[in-house]
This record gives sequence, structure tokens and C-alpha cells, in this order.
Amino acid sequence: MKENFRRREAPKREFKREAPPVVEENEGQLEGRNALTEALRSGRTIDKVFIASGETDRGLQRLAAQAKEAGAVIVPVDRRKLDAMSTTRAHQGVIALAAARAYFTIDDILETAAERGENALIVICDELSDPHNLGAIIRSAECAGAHGVIIPKRRSVGLTATVAKASAGAVEYMKVARVTNINAAMEDLKAKGVWIFGTAAEGSIPMYKADLTGPAAIVIGSEGDGMSRLVRQNCDVTVHIPMKGNITSLNASAAASILLYEAVRQRLEASL
Repeated sequence: MKENFRRREAPKREFKREAPPVVEENEGQLEGRNALTEALRSGRTIDKVFIASGETDRGLQRLAAQAKEAGAVIVPVDRRKLDAMSTTRAHQGVIALAAARAYFTIDDILETAAERGENALIVICDELSDPHNLGAIIRSAECAGAHGVIIPKRRSVGLTATVAKASAGAVEYMKVARVTNINAAMEDLKAKGVWIFGTAAEGSIPMYKADLTGPAAIVIGSEGDGMSRLVRQNCDVTVHIPMKGNITSLNASAAASILLYEAVRQRLEASL
């Protein structure tokens, strides 16, 4: 009986060897100088370029400069990190992350609202790091009929393959703008008549008292710390979501969904 039991176990060990885990973040990862050169030449949108810190090779430095000029964020890292990230083991000192989709501008987002004859409804993500959160927010924004999502270039996840997957296809329809400075983007929106509503547990008014029928941008803070100090100061109004349970905080994407659909409710009632 023991021998038969061992023979039955053998296929299980073989099955495990045939099914290695899939690493989602490797999708859209470009390794090596030629791969990045061709991606830039084709006009592909590059989110980030990880380059070996202390690298003195002029060709690699020129390539990094071209990527930066094209809008990519350059991140110097230790070669050991590049080795850990690499799947080809031939990264040549550079690994780039390509965006799943091209980015738009704030003006593109506002033009979409104007074309629909609607007051702008925008979500601003302040330094979100979880790709699943960003993907879920893009999905909720698209379902709610929002006109765009704004993210910062630095200290934020970009439109990675994981974000696209988490959005369940919504990234194909939602305009996402990536800006150098969130506070400058907020000032730009204010100058164009958009009111900025920041979400915080200690917000000055409950969301039901916020007038979201006009042109509005809802700010969602980072997963750990919420809105940064300057972003909070730059908001026209801070709002809170009434909490009735023992837990006093919501996931960033859940909070965004609640605020978006409060805006939908108010706008539907105003149109009746």
C-alpha cells in the first residue's frame, strides 16, 4: 500500500514543475538597450526606466536622456535590483516599464466633458502605489461616467499591465492624464472652473452636503497616509464619508466609488 501511495504522489510533483507562477508585472517590461531604443523609436509610451546607478556608459546615459525627454521617469537603482527584476538575465544595465496605454492631458479630459455637454467629473489620485487600487478606480470612474483620472508621474503606479487588468478593460475608455505636479494640476483645474473635493476621515463636511453637480474633481489619497499636506491645503473643500461601523477607514478604490456615485446621484436628481 505504501508503494502504491508513493507512486500516486509522483505525478503531483511533476505537475508543480510544469506550472511555474506567472509574474504579472513582467508584462510590458522591456529589458536591454535595443528593446528600449526600438520602443522609443516607435513612439511607445514608457512609464519608468530603471538604470544601473553609477553607470558611466555614455550610450546608456543618452538612452536614459531620450526616455526622460519622452516623458519617462528615470530611476537609478543598484544592479542587484535590476538582476532581481530581470527575466532575460540580459538587461544590460537598463529595464523599462511600458505603459499599457498612452496618456492624455487635462485639456483632453475637459474636452471630453464639453463634447458630452456635461460638467466635468474627474478623479485625482494622490500617490497611489497599489496597481489593483488604481485599476479599480479607473473601472469605477468609467462606470460612473467620469471624464478622466489624473495621476502624478512620481511616487505613483502608472498604467501597468496589472492596472489594465484590474480595470477590467476600462482603461481602454477612460482618459488618464499623468502630470509632473499634482498641485499645479489642481491649480490649473481651479482656473478652469473645476472645484476640488478632497476626501479625508476628518473632512469638514459629510459627502452628502458637498455640491458635486458642478464641475468637480475628487481627490483620493494614498493607501497609507491619505492626501499629502500640500494637496490637502489645495482642496476647495474636504469631505468625509459617514462611517457607522467599528472600522474607521475605507480602501482607496472603495472610497472613490462611493464619492463618484454620490456625484452621479446628485446629478441625476438635478436633471429631473
